[in-house]
Amino acid sequence: MERFFKLHQYDTTIAKEISAGLISYITVAYIIIVNATILSVAGIPMEAGIIATILTSFIGCLVMGLWSNTPFIIIPGMGLNAMFTYTIVQSGGFTWQEALAMVFVIGLLFVVIAFTPMAKVITSSIPNSLKEAITIGIGILLIFIGFENGGIITRSEHTLLAIGDLSSPTVIVTFIGLIITIILFIKNVPGNLLLSIIITSLLTIWLGGSSFKGISFSMPSFSEYVGIFGQISWQQAGNIIFWLTSISFAMVVVFENIGLIHGHSKMLNRPESSKKSLQATAVSVLSSGIFGTSPTVASVETAAGITAGGRTGLTSIVTAFMFLISILFIPVIKIVPASAVSPILILIGILMLQNIVHISMDDLTESIPALLIIVLIPLTYSIADGMAIGFILYPLLKLLMGKGKEIHPALYMIAILFLSNFVMQYVF
Repeated sequence: MERFFKLHQYDTTIAKEISAGLISYITVAYIIIVNATILSVAGIPMEAGIIATILTSFIGCLVMGLWSNTPFIIIPGMGLNAMFTYTIVQSGGFTWQEALAMVFVIGLLFVVIAFTPMAKVITSSIPNSLKEAITIGIGILLIFIGFENGGIITRSEHTLLAIGDLSSPTVIVTFIGLIITIILFIKNVPGNLLLSIIITSLLTIWLGGSSFKGISFSMPSFSEYVGIFGQISWQQAGNIIFWLTSISFAMVVVFENIGLIHGHSKMLNRPESSKKSLQATAVSVLSSGIFGTSPTVASVETAAGITAGGRTGLTSIVTAFMFLISILFIPVIKIVPASAVSPILILIGILMLQNIVHISMDDLTESIPALLIIVLIPLTYSIADGMAIGFILYPLLKLLMGKGKEIHPALYMIAILFLSNFVMQYVF
C-alpha cells in the first residue's frame, strides 16, 4: 500500500487518508438523494436513480484513486443533472434514454480530449489569472452554499437574498459549528473536520433538529434499476439537434471539470496530477451514460478531503467504498444535518480565497476577466457560466488593447465555443 499510494512521499498516513475519505463521503452523501430526485423528474424511477448515483460515484472514485492517485471525489454534478432533466428532457423534448445517449457521446468526446495532447493544449492556453479566478470563484460558491444550507442566508422576494432567521436552531448550530470548526482547524487537531461534523451533528440531534428514528439496514430493490442500466437510445442520432445539444452539453462538462481539477490540483500542490485526474474523470463521465445518470464531476467538496489531510488515491477509494456500503443504509445518510456540513464548506471556501494574492491587479486586461469569473461563479450558481464570461472577455480585451499576440490560439477557439454555447442556449 505504501509503494502504490506513495504515502511517505506525500507526507500522509493510512489513518489520515481514511479520515479524509470519511469526511469526503459525509460532505457529498447528499448527492445520493438529491441527484435521484432530479433524475426522477426526467422519468427515471427514484430507487433506480439512487442505485445509479451510488454505483456511478463508486466507480468514479475508484478509478480516480487507482489511476491518478489523487483524493478527488467523483459524483454526478449538480447543475449538470438539472441540465439533463430540465433542459434536455423537459425543454428539449428528448426521452431520458436519448439524454443518456448524449451523456455517452459527451464521455467519448471527453475521453478523446483527456487521452490526447488536446488536454494539454487546452489547459496550457488558459492564463494563470483565469485559473486562479476559477479556484477563488469555487471558494466563494462553497461559502455561499454553506451559508444557504445552514439557513444563514435565505431567498428574498425584494432583494434576492437576505439574512436568515438568526433565532432558528439550525442557524444557531451552524454558527456554533463554524466556530468549533475554525478553532479545531487552527489548532490542527487530528481529524479536526470529522470531529467537527460529529460534534455538530450530536448538538443538532440534542436540540431536536435530527434524530436516530427511522434508521434501517436493508438492500434496495434492483428490479427497477435493471430497467435503466445500459438503456441508451440512438433513435434521435439522425437529428442535428441531438448532436448540437450533445456538443453544447459536452463543453459545459469538459470545462467545468478542467476548472475543478485545476483548483483541486492547486490546493493539493500537485499540478502534475491534473492529466491523469482529467483522464479518470473522462472515463467516469463515459460510464455515467451506461449506469443511468447525468455526467459526473470532480466535486467541489473534494476540497473537504484535501483540507482534512487527504493526499493520495486512498482517500478516493475509501469514499468509493463508503458509497457502495451506503446502498444498505440510505436512511442513515439523512442523519448528518446541513448544520454539520455547512461549517466545513464555509471554512474550505475561505481557505480557497487566499489565491487572490496571485492575481495581478496592475494589468486590467488580466484582472477584470478574472474578477468577473470570481463574482459570476457564485452569482450564477454555475462554474461553467462564470468561466464562460471571463473566457470570452479575456481575449476580447486583449485584442481591443492591441495585445492579441499574447493570446494562445486555442483560447480564441475556447472563447468562440463558449459564445456559441450561449447563443444556442439562450437565442435559439
